[in-house]
Amino acid sequence: MTVHTVAGPLDGLLLDVTGWDAEQLADGAALLTEIGSYGPGGRAHYEPGGTDPRRWDWAGDGP
Repeated sequence: MTVHTVAGPLDGLLLDVTGWDAEQLADGAALLTEIGSYGPGGRAHYEPGGTDPRRWDWAGDGP
């Protein structure tokens, strides 16, 4: 199963969430990226949003 990231530095990424349990899917993901607000080693946070579980919305960047 894949989810589609929307907005933020990783807009359009297809993320493989195969095997993730319901709690992990509800929490979303903090994905390493060099192109976010924190530069190399930073993370872009994505969370499930709206009515489509295959679409995860950007929730901000973090260190």
